[in-house]
Amino acid sequence: MLNLERLRTLHAVARHGSVSAAADGLHVTTSAVSQQLSKLERETGQQLLAKNGRGVRLTDAGRLLVEHASRILSQVELAQADLEAQHGHAVGELLLGTFATAARGLFPAALVALRREHPHLRARLEEMEQDEAVSRVVRGDIDLAVVLDWYNKPLPVPEELAKAPLLDDRVDVAVPAGHPLAGREQVALEDFAEDEWISWPKGEFCHDWLLFTLRGKGVEPRIGHKADEHPTQLALVAAGLGIAVAPRLGRGPVPEGVCIVPVRPTMCRRVFAIWRVDADRRPSVRAAVDALRTAGAAIGS
Repeated sequence: MLNLERLRTLHAVARHGSVSAAADGLHVTTSAVSQQLSKLERETGQQLLAKNGRGVRLTDAGRLLVEHASRILSQVELAQADLEAQHGHAVGELLLGTFATAARGLFPAALVALRREHPHLRARLEEMEQDEAVSRVVRGDIDLAVVLDWYNKPLPVPEELAKAPLLDDRVDVAVPAGHPLAGREQVALEDFAEDEWISWPKGEFCHDWLLFTLRGKGVEPRIGHKADEHPTQLALVAAGLGIAVAPRLGRGPVPEGVCIVPVRPTMCRRVFAIWRVDADRRPSVRAAVDALRTAGAAIGS
């Protein structure tokens, strides 16, 4: 009889494209993945993987088995959802993913509430980039993710995913304390036409949003520096190296030398949860969405 965990391992290799990437996705060592694959080949009596340069590729038998594994694993997920729904309680393990400021500003309260209200549910959070979070929910690697889009730039959500709004995250502009606009009650983005910006890395959703928004205001952005984390961006602002967008969610203490200026008209990031439609019946998913909504409402109040 074929072993389910070994089928899951083969499926992960096919999905991620390599043994090492599959190991990362499964949170095990590459040696453990290789051992599982070797046992699966012995069970089937066929070679499932072949060397391809420094990596591996699926053989014809491997591709055939992966097709069956996809259907089997999907049915197992449905069975788990049905059993959990019949049980009527949030139990088992729930894998969650999100971006940095939500991990810092939204999830602590939500996770504490889940632990208090659902003691038999083990919720595990992993910080990740937004594109990765969406694809991992689609693939079933994680159960739920919190992602964002912008008031003027929606995030396309695959049709197999459900979504629920959590909060609107107001966004300000951070400027050095000596900036001519520091201390203003409100500013317009056009007021910064001559300034140098500190942005997210090129290719990230928020970086593309910044370029899109400034150009929509008739401003050709001058990007001086790029950094993933908002604390790093604010440190660069404090050093007088530019200005930056400053979302309120997870912002924390503003460093000395930085002035936060509200923007008119209001800019915001829309933060929402996503999960697979076929997981709608799972009490654990519903419990997580409820906890995140409550945490979001507390932040917005």
